[in-house]
Amino acid sequence: MSTQLRPTDVKRLNRQWRRRTEGRLALLVESVTQPFNMGSILRTCATFGVDQLWLTGNSADPGDPKVGKTALGTAAKVPHTRFATSGEALAAARGEGYKVVAVELAGGAVPLHTAPLEPDVCLAVGAEDHGCSPALLSGADAVTYIPQVGRVGSLNVAVATAIALSEARRREWASLGGEADAPVGG
Repeated sequence: MSTQLRPTDVKRLNRQWRRRTEGRLALLVESVTQPFNMGSILRTCATFGVDQLWLTGNSADPGDPKVGKTALGTAAKVPHTRFATSGEALAAARGEGYKVVAVELAGGAVPLHTAPLEPDVCLAVGAEDHGCSPALLSGADAVTYIPQVGRVGSLNVAVATAIALSEARRREWASLGGEADAPVGG
């Protein structure tokens, strides 16, 4: 029977995965205005080791106390820079050597499980209501979507971000072969 890991064992397990993680992962967030969504995105970025977060449009401020209620202190763990336009953020990502893959239900998008998510990828997500802007979509190197089989047409932006970041890391870890050491303790 499995038991929950103690905090020390969780830190040890996370350290094992950090040692296996070499690829750079970044995120571009365009006009995500709801503080709880931004807080969730920040917490997910910290969890998956996002190296850089670029904010554009009218995205919520990571320093806003309302964001902090969901982020739980993780805003300080994710370097973030705000740009006035998505074009500037795209240029910054490319200048840092990232390939930009937008996550959006859009024509020409490929399913997430086939998207080009090799290391040094910057995923891009857009606003809660209307998703990625035409400028962001046209400036991305690729566009991907998350296949959905239920009766709801889309996901919350924070949930979609978590799925996409997780898939990017999963692919990197799967390419290494073998499994990480089993959790210890319990």
